[in-house]
Order: sequence, then structure tokens, then C-alpha cells
Amino acid sequence: MARYTGPKNRLARREGMDLGMKTPGSKAHASMLKRMGVIPGQHGVRGRRKISDYGAQLREKQKVKRMYGVLERQFRKTFMAAKKWKGNTGEKLLEFLERRLDNVIYRMSFSPTRGLARQMVSHGHVLVDGKRVNIPSFRIEKDMVISLGAKGMEIPAVKKMLDDKSVQTALWIERKGPVGKVIRIPERSDILEDINEQLIVEHYSR
Repeated sequence: MARYTGPKNRLARREGMDLGMKTPGSKAHASMLKRMGVIPGQHGVRGRRKISDYGAQLREKQKVKRMYGVLERQFRKTFMAAKKWKGNTGEKLLEFLERRLDNVIYRMSFSPTRGLARQMVSHGHVLVDGKRVNIPSFRIEKDMVISLGAKGMEIPAVKKMLDDKSVQTALWIERKGPVGKVIRIPERSDILEDINEQLIVEHYSR
């Protein structure tokens, strides 16, 4: 499974926002937030320069790609699939990204980060409708039931999330303990992160 293995702090600092790659409240997360205003590289201290329209489109695409932990080839493939549907291509792209199994695990608050959620799926700790699924990009459908295996529930970070009664799930999901159900397909209004999907559409339409 291809995935980014470099420094995650650099990615967040490059995009100028928290991409959800570090566990909230951890020392690593605090360190990242502290340096958020400094762009990686020897010229980072000079701050951010005004960028062109193309640069803005590229940065938005990179930001969303990194946020969901998807590499370029798979991100483009997802975009092309969204483009085939009638309606708003940008919104369909985000819907497809939200429906990835690793993201659903994250939205169910089974995991503090999408990275750990992806690892949980890859290691076989996630069941969909009672069957083990180890493909992070698996696209969920309405009424599917997602649950955690016994070993998955023993992962310290996961156990902490399950014990925390204050955590919230996405509005399109219902969860009771280690079991969650997709009650509807996610809509654009469900995504609270600062994303301008139209810039991504423009980038791939050049």
C-alpha cells in the first residue's frame, strides 16, 4: 500500500493549517501548531508570498490530498470518477473521499487521526457488515455497519477514544461503542474543514 512516510509536520506547515495528521493534545500536535506560521525550508521565515491562480489551485489540491492521506494517482482517479457523475464535480469528489473506509473510521471517532484509521483497516481490524475489509479506499454505502475487531479495540489510542464519552461522530453516522452505522451518504455541508473544491476542479481542468 503506497502512502506518505515523511515528516507530517512539514505538510501541515506547508499548507498553513492543521491537516489532522497528529493526535490532538499530544506533544507532537502542540509542536506543529507552534510552528504553523513558518513554511518548511530555508526561506520559510520570510512568510508566505502572494501566489498565482495556478498556485492557489495547486495548493488546494495538495491540501485536500494530504488531509485525506491520498497519493496523487489515487486522488486523480477519484477526481475522474467524480467527473463522470452528473452535478457538481467538486462536491462529488469530496463525497467520494468522505466515503473511504479509513475516513469513515476517523469520522466515527474510532481513531484520533486518519493515518491510524488507515493502519487499522490495513491490519484487518475493521469489519464491514461482519466481513473483514483491509482496503482503506473501500467506498462505504448507506446502511453499512462498520465495527472493530477485538484486537483493534485494544490499540491504546482506540481504547482511549472508545472510553471518551465526549467524542462526537459525523452527522451521517450513528455509533454505539465499537459499532457504527452509515445512516446516509455524506453531504457537502457535513464537511467542516476549510476546503474550496472549485479550485481543485479548475486545477484538473487546465
